[in-house]
Amino acid sequence: MRGLLVGRMQPFHQGHLEVIKRILEEVDELIICIGSAQLSHSLRDPFTAGERIMMVTKALSENGIPASRYYVIPVQDIECNAVWVAHIEMLTPPFDKVYSGNPLVQRLFQEAGYQVTAPPLYSREKYSGTTVRERMLTDSDWESLVPGAVAEVIKEIKGVERLKHLSRKELSEVLEDACEDHNRQI
Repeated sequence: MRGLLVGRMQPFHQGHLEVIKRILEEVDELIICIGSAQLSHSLRDPFTAGERIMMVTKALSENGIPASRYYVIPVQDIECNAVWVAHIEMLTPPFDKVYSGNPLVQRLFQEAGYQVTAPPLYSREKYSGTTVRERMLTDSDWESLVPGAVAEVIKEIKGVERLKHLSRKELSEVLEDACEDHNRQI
């Protein structure tokens, strides 16, 4: 049996790793779709699809998961829910079961006739991409939340510096917008 998991993985963290390990107990192979592959260089989506693929493959390898058990495929968003499942089917090998915690994704795949299961989340209150990114911005311990190989990739690409630079840019844009709004009211 082949499963499908879709996630942004911004960045790939210990929670993702544990979810994948648990799913691999149920399926022979897993298709890991890197969602929103077209997005990068923003506070919510700082890493490119290629960087995220590198994070996933290096982390899985580091944890002894053979490459023959998974595929990592980048998937760009499309703005048409009615054909989104067909879009995924076009980009991936055939699959039997879908794992998603997103209610919209669950509904779309159920309507297309797939068996859908919420993935077995692992310490969600501790492991989330948002938490990792927030800790990176505040110079708090983020490395303990990601596999060692992911921390190495983030350091290699200067991911913390990128995120901090992006936060200054976005704050500047927010302040500009606020000033423009204020000036229009005067």
